[in-house]
Amino acid sequence: MSADTKPISPSRQENLRRMLTPRHIAVFGGDTAAEAIRQCRRVGFAGPIWPVHPTRSALEGLPCYRSAAELPDAPDAAFVAVPREATVDVVADLAARGTGGVVCHAAGFAEHGSGGASLQQSLVDAAADMALVGPNCIGILNYLDGAALWPDQHGGQRVDRGVAVLTQSGNIGQNLTMQRRSLPLAQLITLGNGAVTGVADLVEAVLADPRITAIGLHLEGIDDVAGLSRIGLRALRAGVPVVVLKSGTSELGARTSLSHTSSLSGSDVLCDALFRRLGMARVHNVDTFVETLKFLHAHGALPGSRITSASCSGGEAALVADLAERRGLELPPLPAHTETRLRQLLGERVAVANPLDYHTYIWGDLAAQTACFTELLATGLDCHLLLVDFPRDDRCVDGPWTTTADAFLAAHRAVGGTACAVSSLPEGIPEHLGERLLDSGIAPMQGIGDCLEAIAAAVQIGAAQRRVESLTPLEAPTAGTYEHHQLDEHVGKRELAAAGLTVPEGVLTTSHEAPEAAAGLGFPVVVKAVSTDLAHKSEAGGVRVGLTSREQVRSTVAEMDSLTDAFLVERMVQGTVAELLVGVHRDPQFGLALTIGAGGVLVELVRDSATLLLPATRDQIEEALRGLRIWPLLAGFRGPGADVPAVLDAITAVVDYARGEERLVELDVNPLLALPNAAVAVDVLVRKTGAAANVRCEPI
Repeated sequence: MSADTKPISPSRQENLRRMLTPRHIAVFGGDTAAEAIRQCRRVGFAGPIWPVHPTRSALEGLPCYRSAAELPDAPDAAFVAVPREATVDVVADLAARGTGGVVCHAAGFAEHGSGGASLQQSLVDAAADMALVGPNCIGILNYLDGAALWPDQHGGQRVDRGVAVLTQSGNIGQNLTMQRRSLPLAQLITLGNGAVTGVADLVEAVLADPRITAIGLHLEGIDDVAGLSRIGLRALRAGVPVVVLKSGTSELGARTSLSHTSSLSGSDVLCDALFRRLGMARVHNVDTFVETLKFLHAHGALPGSRITSASCSGGEAALVADLAERRGLELPPLPAHTETRLRQLLGERVAVANPLDYHTYIWGDLAAQTACFTELLATGLDCHLLLVDFPRDDRCVDGPWTTTADAFLAAHRAVGGTACAVSSLPEGIPEHLGERLLDSGIAPMQGIGDCLEAIAAAVQIGAAQRRVESLTPLEAPTAGTYEHHQLDEHVGKRELAAAGLTVPEGVLTTSHEAPEAAAGLGFPVVVKAVSTDLAHKSEAGGVRVGLTSREQVRSTVAEMDSLTDAFLVERMVQGTVAELLVGVHRDPQFGLALTIGAGGVLVELVRDSATLLLPATRDQIEEALRGLRIWPLLAGFRGPGADVPAVLDAITAVVDYARGEERLVELDVNPLLALPNAAVAVDVLVRKTGAAANVRCEPI
C-alpha cells in the first residue's frame, strides 16, 4: 500500500466520513455495478442510488445518468467498476462534482509493475481531496447503515453495534461475512492497494463511530508504522480494542546484517514489537481472529487474568487448566465460602476446585445448576467459563443442554460478571443459541483454545490501556542510504563510553608493545585483533582471554599477526553473573529497535530475547528484561544476583547513544557482563552510514 503517511486533512476526513456512512450512492459500470445495486437493496439501504452509464438507459430498474456531472447531487459515496484506464477519468469527474469518497474496484494498478504504478499515481492525483478505497479491492460493507459498495454476495446482516474489520484480502473479507459464529460485523472494508486512504485513516474514521465496539485488522504488510502508531494510541485512549491478523512476507527490503541483533529482530519480530507497544492483540489464524473480536465486542478489555471454569467433565477441566497456563491465565483456588457452598450443592462425591468438574449429578436440574453457576460468577474473578457442547439438532434430542444454558443465563442475570459459554468445537454452539447468549451479555466462544487466546488478548489490551499515558507515538524513519561501514572495536567503545557505557580498562597497541601494555594493566588480560573488517573476532581467531603473562601475550599477538597490525589489550572482567546481548539496529520501515537477551555464545542457540521499538522508557526496558528466561539468573537464582540498576543504566546508555547518532545502522554489545556490582560491555560492534564512519584509531 502506498497511501500518504501523514494524517489526512480535515476536509478529506469529512469526505471519508461521508463515504463510510452515505446518504446517497452513485454506481459506475455495467453488470458489476448492477450487482452493487442489488446488494445495497438487500442490506436495506434507504437512500437514493444513482447508476451512471454512458449508453444504458437503466440498471436494476433505476434510470442511468450519463456522467457524474449529470447527477442530481454530489454523492456521498461512489462505487466505480469500469476498466482501469477509464477509472482515472471517472474519479476526476467525481472529485470535481464534490463527491465524498469512491471505491475503485478495477485491478491493474501498482500491483502490476511500473506501468500500473504510473497509472495509480494518476488515480491519486485525480482523487484530489476525496477519500478513495482501492484500487484493486472488492469494496465496503456497512451493516450499521445498510450500505453495500460491494459487487458480490455477502453473508452479513444489519446490526445496531458491532466490530469493524479492515482487510488487505478481499476474499478473506468476503469469507468473514459468511461466518456462523454470532460475530456482529458492523463494517467491512477491503483495502486493496490503499493508494489514497490507508489503514491509519480508516481506523481513525471507524473510531469516530460510537457504534464500533472493536476493530480487526488483517494486514499483509505495514507501510505506515508512524501512522499506525498514532492511531493505535488513539484507540487505546478511546477504549476500543484492536486485533491484528498479520500474514505475508516482509516487504521491508533486504538488509545486509552482520550483527547478532539483526538476526534476532527480523521484520516479523518488529511487527510483534509494534503491536505489543500499541496494545494491539496479534493472532495467527482466522478462527482466533473471529473469536477474539467476538469476546472483545461482548466484554472489552479485562483488568486481570484470573478465570474460573466449570464443566461436567474432568477431561475438559484438565484441558482448560493446561491451555490456560500456556497463555499466562490463572485459575486461582476458589474462596473458602464458595468451596463450602459448592460442596453443599454438589455433594461429597464432587471434588470442588478451579477448574470445576461439577459432574452429572445436577445435570438437567435447572435450580441446582443455576445455584452452582451463581456461586462461581459471584467470586468476582476476571472471567468465567462454562464449557458445554450442544448436540446436533438433525440427529439428536436436546433437553438438559438447553437447561444448562438457561441456568448459566439465570446466574448471569442474578450476579453479572464477564462470562463465556465455551464449546470445544466451533460447531458446538448453534448460531441461534450464540445470538441469544450474546444478546444477554455472555460471549458464545467456539473452541477452547481460541477462547483462552481471546481472554489473554483482552488481558494484554487492558494492561496497555492502563499504561497508555506513558506511551509515545513512533516517528517516521528518516529516508536515506543504508550503505554502511564498520567502526573498529576501540573506536566503538570510546564512543559508547562517552555516552555513559562502562567498558573494560584497555590500551590500543601494536604487537611489539602488547606484552608491556598487558603488564601495565595487570593480569589476567584479554587480547583482541582490531580491524574494521572483523565483525565476529572469535570465529576468526581474533580473541584470546585469560592471558596471565607477557609470554602468553607475545605468543598470542604473533598468532594474530595475519589478521591485523593493531591489538586491543584489556583488563579481564571477572565475577560474571550473566552475559547479555544489547543491540540496536535502524530499520528503514520501523526506525530504531532495541533488542536485549541472553548474550555470549548462547545468542542464536538459546534465542532468549525481547525487542522494543524506540523510544522506550526505563520501565519498559526493565519489563522486557524481566520477561527473559535468563531473568532468574539476574535476580539471584541459586547464587548472587546482578546489579540490575547498573544493567538498566548500561542499556539506557546504549539507547541514548543510538538515538543521538543519526548515522547509526546497527550496534551490538555482546556480551554485556552483568556483575554483582556493575555492568561492563566487553565487546562492541558499531556500523554507521557514510564513508566518514570508517574510522579507526592508530595504536600507541
